[in-house]
Amino acid sequence: MNSIQGHCSVPFTPVDFHYIRNRARFFVRDAGTASALKDVSYKICDDNDVKILVLVSPSAVPYSVQNKFSAEQVEQLKLTMRKRYDVSQQALNLQKLRFDPGITDHSTSRADLVGCDIDMILNRRNCMFATLQIIERNFPELLSLNLRNNKLYQLDGLSDIVEKAPHVKILNLSKNELRTSKELEKLKGMELEELWLEGNPLCSDFPEQSAYVSAIQDCFPNLLRLDGQELPTPIVVDLDAPKLIKPCTEESKGTETLKNLVLQFLQEYYLIYDHGDREGLLSAYHNKACFSLTILFHPKDSAQNSLCKFIKDSKNMRKLRNSYQWKQLKHTKHDILGTLCVLPKTRHDLSSFVVDMWFQTETMLCFSVNGLFKEVEGKSQGCVHAFTRTFVATPGSNSSLCIVNDQLIVRDASPGEIQSAFSIPMPTHCSSFMSTLSQEQQETVQAFSIQSGMKLEWSQKCLEDNQWNYIRAGQVFTMLQNQGKIPGEAFKQMS
Repeated sequence: MNSIQGHCSVPFTPVDFHYIRNRARFFVRDAGTASALKDVSYKICDDNDVKILVLVSPSAVPYSVQNKFSAEQVEQLKLTMRKRYDVSQQALNLQKLRFDPGITDHSTSRADLVGCDIDMILNRRNCMFATLQIIERNFPELLSLNLRNNKLYQLDGLSDIVEKAPHVKILNLSKNELRTSKELEKLKGMELEELWLEGNPLCSDFPEQSAYVSAIQDCFPNLLRLDGQELPTPIVVDLDAPKLIKPCTEESKGTETLKNLVLQFLQEYYLIYDHGDREGLLSAYHNKACFSLTILFHPKDSAQNSLCKFIKDSKNMRKLRNSYQWKQLKHTKHDILGTLCVLPKTRHDLSSFVVDMWFQTETMLCFSVNGLFKEVEGKSQGCVHAFTRTFVATPGSNSSLCIVNDQLIVRDASPGEIQSAFSIPMPTHCSSFMSTLSQEQQETVQAFSIQSGMKLEWSQKCLEDNQWNYIRAGQVFTMLQNQGKIPGEAFKQMS
């Protein structure tokens, strides 16, 4: 709006500015202003540097102006909302607002909303506008807003909440009539931590729960709880600057920074891939990222049976139509996560990783990792495979590393590789306290030791303190390390 006003030759004040789908709409009071606005067409650009078309057409007086609340009605609405406000929780409960039972303000003899002839239908822009205006002026620190059971089928009017109530962290839209998740895109910009949508038709619009969660997280990336359920913690790798690092001609400069960046990313990526909910990797991918899986095997080799769970998603099958190979490529982060989540559960041997950074600019980093992993459940449990994975990444939002291309190649490991896999020698002095652990727990301790750099006994203690929850133990370790609360003796001596 600032850009439009800056380019328009006639000063104007927009009336009833709102969004309908992806289009901004507003009214002006006379034809002369409208004509000046038409001249602004294609003179300003959006965030993607696409020129914006301005369309002008005659209109009746907008509904929100025709039906503007009187001062008395606004005052009664304000009293009703104050009654529903919980000061201690900074929470406003507006569920079933249209049918508010109301109270009588004996000091002014004012009746409830119905008695004041206020038909509070929040789908109407004038009703939602008045509500948000009262919130802005009277509840500026609002943290929680409950709009449950208001028959909301569109959120055009609520889009102003980003400016009117910027501190809201909890939003309840359950038991309404929202039919598509696209309505939630009108609320992008809200820093929500908790959202309730149960009871809306859109909830049954997804084939499975993971797709539902992914679509909602796409609108609200900081979301921690959805419909009362905790969401997996997304992977976030912080960078020191929006750009990766300026390429250096001198070998010594920048090399260590890039090395640490890539190793940290791989550790956190495979921490979630192996030990957590893989949906937590969603934020590591660009919206239009591409992923491919290739399986290498000899047609006459019976060992290929151990890779059968990978083959259906492989794109290197012989004599396939090009259209089928194209379908095997995953072209959005939601499709990628859908594939990763159904691949067999694994445990990667981080000590086997060989990393090669083979291309770098200020805004892009390409690196490959070769290593070994084993399947940890199913008919192929214990089978060791070798892999090569190539990532192309750029700096993402919130200073995170963002994968734009991911190519995974899997093959059966050679006899020598199988023999060397997961063969980290256990120090003699640690064998006594490790002997009481199961084989799986011992491998978990060793993996945690590799990723954290801590000694085995300290790694075991960290895992035990967190009930062997690998993700939680990693989060606690990172927090304590950042606070400088882990003594130096807990870490391995570097030779």
